[in-house]
Amino acid sequence: MQIDSVAVALLLGIFFGLLLAGVHIFLAVMAASLVTCFYIGVDLQTMTMQVIKGMNVYSLMAVPFFILAGEVMGAGGITDRLVGLSKSLVGWIRGSLAHVNIVASLFFGSISGSSAADTASIGSMMIPMMERDGYDTDFSTCVTMASSVEGMLIPPSHNMVLFALAAGNVSIARLFMAGIVPGFVLAFVLCVYSYIVAIKRNYPKGEKFNLKVAFQCFVKALPGLGTVLIVVVGVLGGIFTATEAAAFAVVYALIVGIFIYREIKLRDIPKIFAKALKTSAIILILIGLSNCFSWLVTYMNVATYVTELIMSITNNTVVILLMINVFLLICGMVMDMAAIILIVTPILLPIVTNLGMEPCHFCAMLILNLGIGLITPPVGNTLFIGSAISGRTVGQLSKAMIPFYIMMGIALVLITYIPQISTFLPNLLGT
Repeated sequence: MQIDSVAVALLLGIFFGLLLAGVHIFLAVMAASLVTCFYIGVDLQTMTMQVIKGMNVYSLMAVPFFILAGEVMGAGGITDRLVGLSKSLVGWIRGSLAHVNIVASLFFGSISGSSAADTASIGSMMIPMMERDGYDTDFSTCVTMASSVEGMLIPPSHNMVLFALAAGNVSIARLFMAGIVPGFVLAFVLCVYSYIVAIKRNYPKGEKFNLKVAFQCFVKALPGLGTVLIVVVGVLGGIFTATEAAAFAVVYALIVGIFIYREIKLRDIPKIFAKALKTSAIILILIGLSNCFSWLVTYMNVATYVTELIMSITNNTVVILLMINVFLLICGMVMDMAAIILIVTPILLPIVTNLGMEPCHFCAMLILNLGIGLITPPVGNTLFIGSAISGRTVGQLSKAMIPFYIMMGIALVLITYIPQISTFLPNLLGT
């Protein structure tokens, strides 16, 4: 089909217009798709089939299983063990509890894959602990929120599964491996800033490093960390598909939570499942509607239209990637992360691959970028959770977050313009 500028304007104009008007994301996607289908003469049956087709994908089963595994581990007492392990590893550094917070988020986020869950679990424990130790409330909360983004990069990440679904013909194992080093890069820049602040404000450091204590804490946390090992090793080694690994992770997490840590009671299970079900249902609806939207994007050659538009402005790779990052940051401030991944991936992936960027590299850049959006007003869910835990207003936290935005921006620039950060490990392991 030839590019119809009016149809493209209808699709994107209605979608972004409704979002700015405060309409829920799935209604905005549905309305934009419906009106555009009528305009270009696509019947409702075709539109309905695209919605069903979007939800009828085997690999999509991994998403609710990963979400459920994260909920089970979050309720299963893993948080205390991870904080203890982190404290034994980095508690000796100046600003010890800030570093503990960052490292604990690195561990916990890899299990939950959710910035909001990380902030709620780690924050409810670490923010009061840091305050009691003399840390500023704003700083404590901002460290918690900023570090919560790390876990979305560290496998297993259901957002990477969504990216693979939207991109098509992309190895999930390769995406998983591509997120590990960027996750540690983000943790490193946050630790550097926290260390500088700790020296400036004379924040305390903990006890000296003790190998015996560190080993004991590792043993206590190992059953929980086993969830990550099962998924990563299983998928990487070809033992499981991502879906099978996710299902196995749920069973393993239940065994750990009920029989090893003994934090989950049988009466807790329905509540855990219901919470995961609610999150999964929202994502599933978005996936179905977004598939119709993505089909229209492909059918109308929107990617070609956007490429030509960008190339008419500049053909400089550095500038194009900068423009894409700014666009994604704006989207992340006002849209749901899952919806953005599903909608913009078919549009932007052809552009960046033409520039020589690998899909796994783009995935790491995309997820970090959108993760920053989760802690940015006006719609940052993680920002609201941090506000609720700390008792500080969103405005106060947004102002205090500015140095962290800068540090996360530095990490984003490094990951965007140094592809080896994302591609080194997948290439090394041959995924």
